[in-house]
Amino acid sequence: MKILLIGYGKMGKTIEQLALAKGHEIVGKLDHTSASQLTSFNAQNTDVAIEFTHPEAAFSNISYCLENGIPVVSGSTGWQERMQEARELCEKNAGSFMYASNFSIGVNLFFHFNEYIASRMQQYPEYAVGIREIHHTQKVDHPSGTAITTAEGILQSYQNLDGWVNEAPETEGKLPIVSERTDDVIGTHIVRYASAIDEIELSHVAHSRTGFAAGALMAAEWLPGKKGVFGMKDLMNL
Repeated sequence: MKILLIGYGKMGKTIEQLALAKGHEIVGKLDHTSASQLTSFNAQNTDVAIEFTHPEAAFSNISYCLENGIPVVSGSTGWQERMQEARELCEKNAGSFMYASNFSIGVNLFFHFNEYIASRMQQYPEYAVGIREIHHTQKVDHPSGTAITTAEGILQSYQNLDGWVNEAPETEGKLPIVSERTDDVIGTHIVRYASAIDEIELSHVAHSRTGFAAGALMAAEWLPGKKGVFGMKDLMNL
C-alpha cells in the first residue's frame, strides 16, 4: 500500500517503521513544517492517509483527504466537536474515514469491558465512579481522547450523570476525570468504583507506543475499499 503519514512525530515514526517492515510504501511524511505539501497527494498517488496531528490541524487534514478521495485514518484528539461535520463531509463525498481516540487493541478491549462493567455497576449507587488518566508532559490536550471515550462508555449506563467534568472540584451530577501529566508515562487510564467499604478498578497501562501504531496500521490496511465512517468496534467486531 502507498501510505501518507500526516503528522511525523513519535507516533508517525513508529507507524513508519511498522509499515516498512510489512512491505508498505511511505509516499509522504508531513509535519508542521511541510503541511502545505498535503495538496500534492490525491487518490492516484495515495492508497490511504494516517493522520496524527494537533487539534487545530486535524479537521482540515481530514477534510482535504475526504474531498480528494483519500481514505483517511485519524487518531488526533481534541477536535471532536467537529466530528459531525467530518461525518457529513464523508457522506457527501462518498469517502472512507476511520476515527479512534486510541487504536490500541488492548485499549479497545478496555473500552468494551468498561461499557459492560458500567452497565452492571450503575445498579449499585453506593459505588461512586470516576476516571483518572496519566500521560507524558508533551500531551497537550486533557482529558485525553481515550479518557473521553471511556467516559462516554460509562455515561451510556449512568442516566443520572449529566456529562463529565475535568480538573474541577467534585461536581454533583457529573462524571469526574482527573488528568495528570508526568515525564515518561506513555498512557494510563483507570476507572474506579469506590464505596465506603471497598473499591473496584479497571485499568489499562501502555508500556510503549507500538500497540497504538500497530492498531492504526491495521486500520489503514482494513479501510480502503469501504465507504463511510468507521471505528475500532467495526474492525474488531466488538
